[in-house]
Amino acid sequence: MAERNQTLVTEFVLTGLTERPELQVPLFLVFLVIYLITMVGNLGLIALIWKDAHLHTTPMYLFLSSLAFADACTSSSVTPKMLVNFLSTDGQISLSDCFAQFYFFCSSATTECFLLLVMAYDRYVAICNPLLYPVVMSNKLCTQLILVTYFIGILNSTIHVGLLVRLTFCRSNVVHYFYCEIVQLFTISCTDATLNKLVVFICSTFIQAFTFTNIVVSYTRVLFAILRKKSEKGRSKAFSTCSVHLLSVFLFYGNLFLIYIRPGSGPAEDKEKLYSLFYTIIIPLLNPFIYSLRNREVLGALRRLKKK
Repeated sequence: MAERNQTLVTEFVLTGLTERPELQVPLFLVFLVIYLITMVGNLGLIALIWKDAHLHTTPMYLFLSSLAFADACTSSSVTPKMLVNFLSTDGQISLSDCFAQFYFFCSSATTECFLLLVMAYDRYVAICNPLLYPVVMSNKLCTQLILVTYFIGILNSTIHVGLLVRLTFCRSNVVHYFYCEIVQLFTISCTDATLNKLVVFICSTFIQAFTFTNIVVSYTRVLFAILRKKSEKGRSKAFSTCSVHLLSVFLFYGNLFLIYIRPGSGPAEDKEKLYSLFYTIIIPLLNPFIYSLRNREVLGALRRLKKK
């Protein structure tokens, strides 16, 4: 009877990065600039790749443009609402908007995991089997691989949100986070969330361990292939490309492991928020610059575009 009389929550309150009023406006300005640079960087990289006749027919750049789109989606699923909450006094978000935010974030983050794997495989084929590369990495296969990564992302987020809908919230409507992070929602659920936690742990462990292990194996083989190259120029070019990819991989996976393989059970600590902030906002900001500033073909395409 007591459970029936409990009022069900229809909206949540996001506490954000900090509850100190004097920091809200400065943080709003900082993250507004970060978001604008992120969108210009990622969407600009996509436009440059599709504008250049050489880049948009090269498998590596097809995957890179897909990664840039996933990064733009990841940032857009979190940052706009966070910016609104910096200037808001209540930080409220409806139940449906909360679930939708997590759905789009989870989908794009999962897609990015598999895109990084596909990009590692692409580099493996290009460096270890250069003669077979045009045959193996055909445009048809590249398109299929990209579609599969997005399908897995949508499927993974659909599973989690589908299980999330079965939960009821009546204890509290305060989410100690800057976005609707699923593990934090479990802590305020009135329904037993053991199944949800188990599915999150299994899916996160499998997706991250599977993709990360295969990425490491691919780049290990690439490294040995680079060391066997007789041409110093060829070694330098291959190593430069792969080192950029590995930097992005370790930044992305390092934070995901800390959040989802080793999730906390209580209110989020500041360091956990910092990890989340890094992979939801900072990595999408850095990726287009990591992949383009040291890439001669991208810089060359940019110079050709300026001359037109």
